[in-house]
Amino acid sequence: MLQAEKIEIKNALEAIEYYYQKGWTDGLPIVPPTEERIYEMLSSVKMEPNTVIGSISERGRVFTAELVAINAVMAGCLPGYFPVVMAAAQAISDPEFGLHGPSASTHGAAIMIAVNGPIAQQIGMNDGPNAFGPGNRANSTIGRAIRLLMINAGGSPEFDRSTLGTPAKYSFCFAEKATEWIPLHVQRGYKKEESTVTVFACEGPNQIQNHAALKGESILKTMADRMSPLGSFNIASETEMAVVLCPEHYHHLEKEGWTKESVQQFLFEHAVKTLSDMKKGGIIEELISPGDDKIIKHAVPSPEQILLMVAGGEAGRFSACMPGWFSYKQSRAVTKSINSATGFT
Repeated sequence: MLQAEKIEIKNALEAIEYYYQKGWTDGLPIVPPTEERIYEMLSSVKMEPNTVIGSISERGRVFTAELVAINAVMAGCLPGYFPVVMAAAQAISDPEFGLHGPSASTHGAAIMIAVNGPIAQQIGMNDGPNAFGPGNRANSTIGRAIRLLMINAGGSPEFDRSTLGTPAKYSFCFAEKATEWIPLHVQRGYKKEESTVTVFACEGPNQIQNHAALKGESILKTMADRMSPLGSFNIASETEMAVVLCPEHYHHLEKEGWTKESVQQFLFEHAVKTLSDMKKGGIIEELISPGDDKIIKHAVPSPEQILLMVAGGEAGRFSACMPGWFSYKQSRAVTKSINSATGFT
């Protein structure tokens, strides 16, 4: 039996306006969550409404399957998307993700959701042109469902103190493109045939262009430079980072024999700033001393803490990096199996 309060409203337009008045939306219209639609979501994962999915212990907030389903309906999800939404809700509730911090911080981090495995193709997710952008229902509504969950069950109206925020907070969800490289979820310990979601608290995409390079190493040097700005947490703290290569950059590198692991190693070694750079840039307010140009700070603590993926359209040499929130010791990327989390097959 559903626990949420039932509200009788004459028609859908009135329901949408009522949700606006109550502050239950992200600023965009919602799909009214009828009992029938909620049960369709729950049936897709064979869960009872009162099943506890996760919580934000610092806020005393609990996510039940019913609450996740209600917000998935509101976001415009189809029932076939719900296993992904459910696994993402479980992933952000993992203590390692540290949901309270990035969702309350003035930094205004988005929740990136990267999907791997067969389910991405089965539900029609976009891993191609405009992969981060609008136009694909699955990508848009899955990410939006998690944002609405944070608004309506996670306490975001009370706790979110974003100074500027980012449009990626509306929805930031995409699928990794299948390539000759090892996919992200396999790197993180899952089988290739498994379907997974990886969640990561981060900035919106920072595009990286290099159209002129004839060598893969040159492309990677450009990426490393973009990954190490003085104004990011990645230089100021110890933080993970997501990097998404466009297909043109990927094909160039793959033909030269680069692997995911070798790219991660190169970026780790070259995405750095020296102590001299940090003093010149005002991050450290001290005079430059001899030898400061020999002391370096890496953008990530290790090569493995670069979440490296491929996505996007075949045309255009535009890749992207997403700096992380604060410190991996407070919030780190979490991957969950959709299969084991929801019974999806």
